[in-house]
Amino acid sequence: MINVGIVGAAGYSGLELIKLLLNHPEVEITKLFGSSTVGNFIEEVHPALRGMISLEIQQFNVSELKEVDVLFVALPSGQSMNIIAEAYKAGVKIIDLGGDFRLNDISEYKKYYKHDHLAAELLTKAAYGLSEWNEEEIQNSMLISNPGCYPTSVQLPLIPLLKNGLLENELISIVSYSGTSGAGKSVTANMIFSEVNESVRAYKVGNHQHIPEIKQYLEKFGGTKPDFSFVPHLLPITRGIYTTIHAKVKAGVTEAEINDAYKSSYAEKPFVRLIAPAIPEIKDVVNTNFCDIGFKLLDNDTLVIFSTIDNLVKGAAGQAIQNMNIMFGFQQTEGILKCNGNPSRQSRDKKKSLQIK
Repeated sequence: MINVGIVGAAGYSGLELIKLLLNHPEVEITKLFGSSTVGNFIEEVHPALRGMISLEIQQFNVSELKEVDVLFVALPSGQSMNIIAEAYKAGVKIIDLGGDFRLNDISEYKKYYKHDHLAAELLTKAAYGLSEWNEEEIQNSMLISNPGCYPTSVQLPLIPLLKNGLLENELISIVSYSGTSGAGKSVTANMIFSEVNESVRAYKVGNHQHIPEIKQYLEKFGGTKPDFSFVPHLLPITRGIYTTIHAKVKAGVTEAEINDAYKSSYAEKPFVRLIAPAIPEIKDVVNTNFCDIGFKLLDNDTLVIFSTIDNLVKGAAGQAIQNMNIMFGFQQTEGILKCNGNPSRQSRDKKKSLQIK
């Protein structure tokens, strides 16, 4: 049994973490930390948790981590650095759901996140928590930087194709749509219901903070430096991310080769579902840790790729717990998925068993 602490327990990602961790057989939530909610019990802040957990939210103090085995930090970028530095020094394993430790270059961090990095000495210590592609580093690290929600939805469908050399070195167009929970609980005029309802708008075009993250890790895991554009949009829904990618394939590349690239990459990965020739929908991944991927290869060698995730689960809390499972040697599905291993493979094995009988 491992003891878990959560910083930022009152936020959307904090709530998702608590709900998932309560179902984890190897976990006990022992400490909850916050700021404006200090002194309240978590079920007062999140009434959905009534009858499930009752813990008082405390002000963070490193002395409270003596019996904590892993600390989840679910704070906006810029707010977690000092806390993580203290926890790291105290020898506690950390999973950061924010963006403070995703980039190697502090000048890029300052450019896109608009403030200085105050714990740059830890950047080389942090393992990027893209669970399907960085398992060994995650397993051997004390500090995990959980990927951003948009980068997760972009990297999972693109990395297998780049790694297998199936795409031309031309501009890759990435267009993503996110629900409003991606902006957190902060209240701004352009995020109130009457402003977002019945509308769609692009934002942070050319300067979104996830651009350098996408670039850095497509290069690391894909083995190439793709030229791409990234345009995020806000959808009038609470949760979910829909990403559409246009890329040119190399001459002669077939659908079978694309399928093989995905299957060889993700056949043993329980949370990536290749559903082609179907096209994914957000409603099918909401409240799950799945990333659904589909694609269409057009006659002019243009490949259109679609991916969907729940931004609060696979894009935040679910992937964070997946990384915790890797760190502590549990099955990646523990506490997230009722079945163990790859569900599609289990179904196939069961079908074969019935045929043999």
